[in-house]
This record gives sequence, structure tokens and C-alpha cells, in this order.
Amino acid sequence: MKFFVSVVMFFLLLNCFAAAQTLIRDSCKTAAEKDPNLNYDFCVQSLEQDPQSKTATSLSGLVLASTTNAESKTTNLKGIVETILKNKTKKYAPSTEPALRTCVKLYDDAYGSLKEALMNVKSSDYKSANIHLSAALDEPGICEDGFKEKHAKSPVTNENNVLFQKILIPLAFTNML
Repeated sequence: MKFFVSVVMFFLLLNCFAAAQTLIRDSCKTAAEKDPNLNYDFCVQSLEQDPQSKTATSLSGLVLASTTNAESKTTNLKGIVETILKNKTKKYAPSTEPALRTCVKLYDDAYGSLKEALMNVKSSDYKSANIHLSAALDEPGICEDGFKEKHAKSPVTNENNVLFQKILIPLAFTNML
């Protein structure tokens, strides 16, 4: 009897995983079709690697998970830039310092906007969440613009591109709700 229960539980878990995978792929496909800036492969990969996304049973669950994921990435990227600033003489030219300091402030702003968006998502206020996600989405690009203005090479271009995509995912999903 225990074996039978174990087999049934295994298949139920397998079915839940398959359903979550389908939800992720279908949601990313629809979002990417509606927003040409959203990279479908990145969306799927990002969500399938996230434990909270893998257990989502609805699009609103994916919005919650992906907003949390974007918030985490923002904190991580701020830490990277702060480390660069501490070690500035080792790798990067001094001309990048003002732009890096601006980026730290921008990541703080993005984090605040994502925090607000998360509260909105939890209360199912997707219109307000959309506004806060849109505000956060601007910050990685503004950071990159700071380097262009200083005619300096950004040491965080790839990370800013990833952050942009990570914020774009929940934004695109809120537009679908």
C-alpha cells in the first residue's frame, strides 16, 4: 500500500512540475509576442531556474515570483557595483567612478520601486504594480547612459541587460492580467 501511495504522489508531483513548466513557457511566449524587447529564451530559463516560479499555478503567481527575482537581482547588482567602487584602482579607470556611484543610487531607486510593485502584486493591484515596474525598468538603461555621457566603458553592461530582462518579465506579465 505504501508503494502505491508513493507512486501516486510521485506522479502528482511530476504532473505539477509539468503544469508549471507549461505555464512558464506559455506565459513567456505570450509576453514575448506582445513585447519585442522580452527575450523568450531568457524568460523561460530565468523562471525555470527559480524555485518559486516552478511552483506557481497561475500567471499572478509568476508575477509574484518574477518580481521577487528582479528585486533580488537588483540587490545583487548593487553589491557588484559597490565592490567595483571599493577596488576601482585595480580594474577600472577613475573616470568610471561617477557613473558607478550614480548606478548605485539608481539600483536603490529600482529596489524601492520593485518593493512597491511587490506589495501591489500581493494585493492584486496590478495597475499600480505596472507603474512601479515601469519605473524600475528605466534604471538599468539610465545607468548605462551615465557611462556613455562620460565616454567610459561600463563594467556592468551585461548585468544591466540581465536586470532589464528580469524586470521586464513581471512587467510584461502584469500587462497580461
